[in-house]
Amino acid sequence: MSASADRLVIAISSRALFELEDSHRVFTEKGVDAYSRYQVERENEALAEGVAFPLVKKLLALNDKKPPRERVEVILISRNSADTGLRVFNSISHYQLPISRAAFSGGESPFRYVQPFGTQLFLSADPQDVRAALDAGFAAATIVPGKAAASAGEELRIAFDGDAVLFSDEAERIYKMRGLDEFNRAEKSGAAKPLPGGPFRAFLAALHRIQAEFPPKQSPIRTALVTARSAPAHERVIRTLRAWDIRIDEALFLGGMEKGEFLKAFQADIFFDDQHRHVESASQHVPAGHVPYGIANEPGKTRS
Repeated sequence: MSASADRLVIAISSRALFELEDSHRVFTEKGVDAYSRYQVERENEALAEGVAFPLVKKLLALNDKKPPRERVEVILISRNSADTGLRVFNSISHYQLPISRAAFSGGESPFRYVQPFGTQLFLSADPQDVRAALDAGFAAATIVPGKAAASAGEELRIAFDGDAVLFSDEAERIYKMRGLDEFNRAEKSGAAKPLPGGPFRAFLAALHRIQAEFPPKQSPIRTALVTARSAPAHERVIRTLRAWDIRIDEALFLGGMEKGEFLKAFQADIFFDDQHRHVESASQHVPAGHVPYGIANEPGKTRS
Protein backbone atom coordinates (compact mmCIF):
# COMPACT_ATOMS: atom_id res chain seq x y z
CA MET A 1 0.00 0.00 0.00
CA SER A 2 1.51 3.33 -1.00
CA ALA A 3 1.61 6.32 1.31
CA SER A 4 -1.37 8.62 1.24
CA ALA A 5 -0.61 12.11 0.02
CA ASP A 6 -1.90 13.62 3.25
CA ARG A 7 -0.35 11.13 5.66
CA LEU A 8 3.03 11.71 7.27
CA VAL A 9 5.05 8.48 7.17
CA ILE A 10 8.00 8.13 9.53
CA ALA A 11 10.39 5.18 9.58
CA ILE A 12 12.33 4.57 12.77
CA SER A 13 14.95 2.03 13.75
CA SER A 14 14.51 -0.19 16.80
CA ARG A 15 17.61 1.38 18.45
CA ALA A 16 16.07 4.84 18.17
CA LEU A 17 12.68 3.75 19.50
CA PHE A 18 13.92 1.51 22.32
CA GLU A 19 16.93 1.34 24.62
CA LEU A 20 19.06 -1.33 22.98
CA GLU A 21 22.58 -0.35 23.97
CA ASP A 22 23.08 -3.46 26.13
CA SER A 23 21.86 -5.66 23.30
CA HIS A 24 24.06 -3.85 20.79
CA ARG A 25 27.06 -4.33 23.07
CA VAL A 26 26.43 -8.08 23.08
CA PHE A 27 26.33 -8.01 19.28
CA THR A 28 29.56 -6.00 18.88
CA GLU A 29 31.52 -7.89 21.58
CA LYS A 30 30.25 -11.47 21.20
CA GLY A 31 28.78 -11.72 17.71
CA VAL A 32 25.48 -12.40 16.02
CA ASP A 33 24.82 -15.85 17.55
CA ALA A 34 25.23 -14.55 21.11
CA TYR A 35 23.05 -11.57 20.24
CA SER A 36 20.32 -13.85 18.87
CA ARG A 37 20.35 -15.98 22.03
CA TYR A 38 20.29 -12.85 24.19
CA GLN A 39 17.19 -11.49 22.46
CA VAL A 40 15.30 -14.78 22.23
CA GLU A 41 15.89 -15.49 25.94
CA ARG A 42 14.45 -12.06 26.76
CA GLU A 43 11.77 -11.78 24.12
CA ASN A 44 9.02 -11.45 26.73
CA GLU A 45 10.88 -8.69 28.60
CA ALA A 46 9.78 -5.28 27.37
CA LEU A 47 12.60 -3.03 26.23
CA ALA A 48 13.01 0.31 27.95
CA GLU A 49 11.98 3.47 26.13
CA GLY A 50 14.61 4.91 23.81
CA VAL A 51 15.50 8.53 23.04
CA ALA A 52 12.87 8.88 20.31
CA PHE A 53 10.09 7.02 22.14
CA PRO A 54 8.32 10.12 23.55
CA LEU A 55 8.48 11.77 20.12
CA VAL A 56 6.86 8.74 18.49
CA LYS A 57 4.07 8.69 21.08
CA LYS A 58 3.26 12.33 20.39
CA LEU A 59 3.37 11.80 16.64
CA LEU A 60 0.97 8.87 16.83
CA ALA A 61 -1.32 10.82 19.18
CA LEU A 62 -1.95 13.27 16.33
CA ASN A 63 -4.23 10.60 14.85
CA ASP A 64 -6.59 10.97 17.82
CA LYS A 65 -7.07 14.73 17.46
CA LYS A 66 -10.55 15.75 16.34
CA PRO A 67 -11.61 14.89 13.78
CA PRO A 68 -9.67 11.63 14.26
CA ARG A 69 -7.92 10.31 11.13
CA GLU A 70 -4.63 8.69 10.17
CA ARG A 71 -2.42 11.77 9.96
CA VAL A 72 0.79 9.92 10.90
CA GLU A 73 2.04 6.40 10.38
CA VAL A 74 5.18 5.12 12.10
CA ILE A 75 6.97 2.15 10.56
CA LEU A 76 9.74 0.16 12.21
CA ILE A 77 12.76 -0.75 10.10
CA SER A 78 15.49 -2.76 11.77
CA ARG A 79 18.66 -4.76 11.15
CA ASN A 80 17.20 -7.51 13.36
CA SER A 81 15.96 -10.75 11.85
CA ALA A 82 12.29 -11.60 12.22
CA ASP A 83 13.32 -14.04 14.98
CA THR A 84 15.28 -11.55 17.08
CA GLY A 85 12.82 -8.80 16.17
CA LEU A 86 10.05 -10.57 18.08
CA ARG A 87 11.22 -8.84 21.26
CA VAL A 88 10.86 -5.49 19.51
CA PHE A 89 7.31 -6.26 18.39
CA ASN A 90 6.45 -7.56 21.86
CA SER A 91 7.71 -4.28 23.29
CA ILE A 92 5.58 -2.32 20.83
CA SER A 93 2.59 -4.34 22.05
CA HIS A 94 3.57 -3.81 25.69
CA TYR A 95 3.49 -0.03 25.25
CA GLN A 96 0.33 -0.23 23.11
CA LEU A 97 1.91 1.66 20.23
CA PRO A 98 -0.20 1.50 17.05
CA ILE A 99 2.71 0.35 14.87
CA SER A 100 1.82 -2.53 12.58
CA ARG A 101 4.25 -2.32 9.64
CA ALA A 102 7.90 -3.31 9.91
CA ALA A 103 10.90 -4.47 7.92
CA PHE A 104 13.52 -6.72 9.55
CA SER A 105 16.55 -6.87 7.26
CA GLY A 106 18.54 -9.67 8.95
CA GLY A 107 21.76 -7.73 9.48
CA GLU A 108 21.79 -5.80 6.21
CA SER A 109 21.02 -2.12 5.92
CA PRO A 110 17.24 -1.59 6.15
CA PHE A 111 17.58 1.74 4.32
CA ARG A 112 16.41 0.19 1.04
CA TYR A 113 12.88 -0.08 2.47
CA VAL A 114 12.59 3.62 3.23
CA GLN A 115 11.35 4.49 -0.27
CA PRO A 116 8.82 1.64 -0.78
CA PHE A 117 7.08 2.57 2.47
CA GLY A 118 6.67 6.17 1.22
CA THR A 119 8.75 7.54 4.08
CA GLN A 120 9.10 11.28 4.64
CA LEU A 121 11.38 11.07 7.69
CA PHE A 122 13.87 8.39 8.72
CA LEU A 123 15.26 8.28 12.27
CA SER A 124 18.00 5.82 13.13
CA ALA A 125 20.91 5.22 15.50
CA ASP A 126 23.07 4.12 12.54
CA PRO A 127 24.90 7.03 10.85
CA GLN A 128 25.61 5.02 7.68
CA ASP A 129 21.93 4.26 7.11
CA VAL A 130 21.05 7.90 7.75
CA ARG A 131 23.62 9.17 5.28
CA ALA A 132 22.36 6.73 2.65
CA ALA A 133 18.82 8.01 3.15
CA LEU A 134 19.93 11.64 2.85
CA ASP A 135 21.92 10.86 -0.30
CA ALA A 136 18.73 9.37 -1.76
CA GLY A 137 16.78 12.55 -1.02
CA PHE A 138 14.97 11.67 2.22
CA ALA A 139 14.88 13.69 5.42
CA ALA A 140 16.93 11.64 7.89
CA ALA A 141 18.77 12.09 11.17
CA THR A 142 20.94 10.07 13.51
CA ILE A 143 19.36 10.04 16.96
CA VAL A 144 22.13 10.70 19.48
CA PRO A 145 22.19 9.28 23.01
CA GLY A 146 20.99 11.64 25.71
CA LYS A 147 19.33 11.73 29.10
CA ALA A 148 16.99 14.65 28.46
CA ALA A 149 13.56 14.23 30.02
CA ALA A 150 10.51 14.07 27.78
CA SER A 151 8.78 17.38 27.20
CA ALA A 152 5.71 17.95 29.34
CA GLY A 153 2.33 18.46 27.76
CA GLU A 154 0.57 16.96 24.75
CA GLU A 155 1.72 19.50 22.15
CA LEU A 156 4.31 18.19 19.69
CA ARG A 157 7.25 20.61 19.52
CA ILE A 158 9.89 20.24 16.81
CA ALA A 159 12.87 22.56 16.31
CA PHE A 160 15.09 22.86 13.26
CA ASP A 161 18.40 24.44 12.40
CA GLY A 162 18.25 26.46 9.20
CA ASP A 163 21.21 26.08 6.84
CA ALA A 164 21.81 22.47 5.69
CA VAL A 165 18.59 21.32 7.41
CA LEU A 166 15.55 23.34 6.32
CA PHE A 167 17.60 25.17 3.68
CA SER A 168 20.41 24.02 1.43
CA ASP A 169 24.00 24.61 2.55
CA GLU A 170 24.50 27.26 -0.14
CA ALA A 171 24.90 30.07 2.40
CA GLU A 172 26.86 27.97 4.87
CA ARG A 173 29.41 27.17 2.18
CA ILE A 174 30.10 30.88 1.78
CA TYR A 175 30.52 31.23 5.55
CA LYS A 176 32.85 28.22 5.83
CA MET A 177 34.96 29.14 2.81
CA ARG A 178 34.98 32.95 2.89
CA GLY A 179 34.14 34.01 6.43
CA LEU A 180 31.39 35.85 8.30
CA ASP A 181 31.74 39.24 6.58
CA GLU A 182 31.37 37.75 3.12
CA PHE A 183 28.48 35.60 4.33
CA ASN A 184 26.64 38.66 5.66
CA ARG A 185 27.28 40.60 2.46
CA ALA A 186 25.97 37.72 0.34
CA GLU A 187 22.87 37.27 2.47
CA LYS A 188 22.10 40.98 2.54
CA SER A 189 22.46 41.34 -1.23
CA GLY A 190 20.42 38.18 -1.83
CA ALA A 191 17.76 38.87 0.81
CA ALA A 192 14.93 38.87 -1.74
CA LYS A 193 16.04 35.56 -3.31
CA PRO A 194 14.58 32.50 -1.53
CA LEU A 195 17.10 29.95 -0.32
CA PRO A 196 16.97 26.52 -1.98
CA GLY A 197 15.29 23.85 0.11
CA GLY A 198 17.32 21.52 2.30
CA PRO A 199 16.67 17.90 3.26
CA PHE A 200 13.96 18.75 5.81
CA ARG A 201 11.90 21.17 3.72
CA ALA A 202 9.37 18.51 2.68
CA PHE A 203 9.05 17.24 6.27
CA LEU A 204 8.35 20.77 7.52
CA ALA A 205 5.76 21.17 4.75
CA ALA A 206 4.08 17.93 5.87
CA LEU A 207 3.90 19.21 9.45
CA HIS A 208 2.47 22.47 8.11
CA ARG A 209 -0.32 20.57 6.32
CA ILE A 210 -1.33 18.93 9.60
CA GLN A 211 -1.17 22.29 11.39
CA ALA A 212 -3.46 23.80 8.76
CA GLU A 213 -6.27 21.48 9.91
CA PHE A 214 -6.52 23.41 13.18
CA PRO A 215 -6.98 27.04 14.25
CA PRO A 216 -3.49 28.46 15.00
CA LYS A 217 -4.08 28.64 18.75
CA GLN A 218 -5.41 25.09 18.86
CA SER A 219 -2.75 23.36 16.77
CA PRO A 220 -1.26 20.22 18.35
CA ILE A 221 2.09 20.99 16.66
CA ARG A 222 4.47 23.87 17.29
CA THR A 223 7.64 24.41 15.25
CA ALA A 224 10.72 26.55 15.76
CA LEU A 225 13.69 27.65 13.70
CA VAL A 226 16.77 27.83 15.93
CA THR A 227 19.68 29.22 13.96
CA ALA A 228 23.12 30.67 14.57
CA ARG A 229 22.24 33.43 12.10
CA SER A 230 21.66 36.99 13.27
CA ALA A 231 20.91 40.32 11.59
CA PRO A 232 21.45 41.12 8.74
CA ALA A 233 21.26 37.45 7.67
CA HIS A 234 17.77 37.04 9.15
CA GLU A 235 15.82 38.67 6.34
CA ARG A 236 16.51 36.04 3.69
CA VAL A 237 15.34 33.29 6.02
CA ILE A 238 12.06 35.05 6.75
CA ARG A 239 11.44 35.81 3.10
CA THR A 240 12.28 32.22 2.13
CA LEU A 241 9.67 30.74 4.48
CA ARG A 242 7.18 33.33 3.23
CA ALA A 243 7.90 32.32 -0.38
CA TRP A 244 7.42 28.65 0.52
CA ASP A 245 4.13 29.51 2.27
CA ILE A 246 5.23 27.35 5.19
CA ARG A 247 4.50 28.24 8.77
CA ILE A 248 7.15 28.45 11.47
CA ASP A 249 5.74 29.34 14.88
CA GLU A 250 8.94 30.63 16.50
CA ALA A 251 12.26 31.82 15.09
CA LEU A 252 15.38 32.27 17.22
CA PHE A 253 18.34 34.10 15.65
CA LEU A 254 21.11 33.41 18.16
CA GLY A 255 24.17 34.92 16.52
CA GLY A 256 26.40 31.99 17.49
CA MET A 257 25.13 31.47 21.06
CA GLU A 258 24.79 27.91 22.36
CA LYS A 259 21.39 26.50 21.42
CA GLY A 260 20.78 24.06 24.28
CA GLU A 261 19.21 26.41 26.83
CA PHE A 262 16.96 27.94 24.18
CA LEU A 263 15.76 24.50 23.08
CA LYS A 264 15.06 23.62 26.70
CA ALA A 265 13.02 26.80 27.04
CA PHE A 266 11.11 25.92 23.85
CA GLN A 267 10.57 22.40 25.29
CA ALA A 268 11.52 20.71 22.04
CA ASP A 269 10.55 17.08 21.60
CA ILE A 270 13.39 16.89 19.08
CA PHE A 271 15.92 19.22 17.45
CA PHE A 272 17.58 18.66 14.08
CA ASP A 273 20.99 20.19 13.25
CA ASP A 274 23.75 19.43 10.77
CA GLN A 275 26.67 20.22 13.11
CA HIS A 276 27.92 17.79 15.73
CA ARG A 277 28.76 20.52 18.25
CA HIS A 278 25.23 21.88 18.28
CA VAL A 279 23.66 18.41 18.40
CA GLU A 280 25.84 17.31 21.32
CA SER A 281 25.05 20.52 23.21
CA ALA A 282 21.34 20.21 22.49
CA SER A 283 21.21 16.55 23.56
CA GLN A 284 22.02 17.60 27.13
CA HIS A 285 18.66 19.39 27.22
CA VAL A 286 16.35 17.83 24.62
CA PRO A 287 16.32 14.84 22.25
CA ALA A 288 18.44 15.67 19.20
CA GLY A 289 19.19 14.30 15.76
CA HIS A 290 22.29 14.87 13.65
CA VAL A 291 21.68 15.56 9.95
CA PRO A 292 24.94 14.58 8.18
CA TYR A 293 24.37 16.88 5.23
CA GLY A 294 26.27 19.76 3.68
CA ILE A 295 29.75 21.20 3.89
CA ALA A 296 30.12 20.71 7.66
CA ASN A 297 29.89 16.95 7.12
CA GLU A 298 32.18 16.60 4.13
CA PRO A 299 35.48 14.75 4.66
CA GLY A 300 38.20 17.08 5.84
CA LYS A 301 35.82 19.84 6.93
CA THR A 302 35.87 21.14 10.47
CA ARG A 303 32.87 20.15 12.52
CA SER A 304 32.25 23.44 14.23
